[in-house]
Amino acid sequence: MRNTRKPPRHPVDISEEAGVRYLHFGSDWVQGAMRIARPWSLELAYTREMMAGLLLRPAAEWPRSTLLIGLGAGSLAKFIYRYLPECRTTVVEINPQVEFIARQFFKLPNDPQRLDVVIGCGADYVLGGGRGFDLILVDGFDPEARTGPLDTIPFYQGCRARLSDDGLFGVNLLGRDRNFPASVDRLNQAFDGRVAVLPSCDSGNTIAFATGGKQVDVTLDAMRVRATALKQATRLDLLPTISRLQLANPLPDGRLRI
Repeated sequence: MRNTRKPPRHPVDISEEAGVRYLHFGSDWVQGAMRIARPWSLELAYTREMMAGLLLRPAAEWPRSTLLIGLGAGSLAKFIYRYLPECRTTVVEINPQVEFIARQFFKLPNDPQRLDVVIGCGADYVLGGGRGFDLILVDGFDPEARTGPLDTIPFYQGCRARLSDDGLFGVNLLGRDRNFPASVDRLNQAFDGRVAVLPSCDSGNTIAFATGGKQVDVTLDAMRVRATALKQATRLDLLPTISRLQLANPLPDGRLRI
């Protein structure tokens, strides 16, 4: 598919502090991070919460396919590659420099059979149609923390159309941004209100999940069991996320339904 948008020309920089390597787009705004001693771990809190979708569906053979919009330092792509070996991941990244930096400095694996990086606009890719995905995660910002076409009703509707029947959509929003309520409203319109929004992280990032097919209907107890198993297998601790989810969303009978 032809990319209809020009790649951005902003610089792509790296910095290091206290054993952590950071990715920047020509500013102090952190676009990704990797603890050098633990390159497969999710260093930033919001990236850990983006994987909370693993608590909302049964773990057996889910997800088998994932679409990531925005590569950054490759944290989500690397985590899925390492710990979900049956899952094939497609990453759409608009800036070819970001892929180069992720491979050279952030240990992004070179395995096109399981981890395919497409250079192009995420909105164009989604709206261009094609195969479906079990999990779609969107984390795309420019140097000024703007999302452009990645925060529009047509884009969200396109993502919904690309989900499998038990698919799940997750997006990183800026909860402290004045446009945040409008972003949530667009999500609700595109997904018919089937949206769960987590409280904002200390960084200001806010993760929201939505679905348009098979209902998410999971008890808090089931989520805790899944979180415990996930922590044992990957060291990713999502138990605090469950408590935060419970605080932010009304959960009749101790169940999350979206």
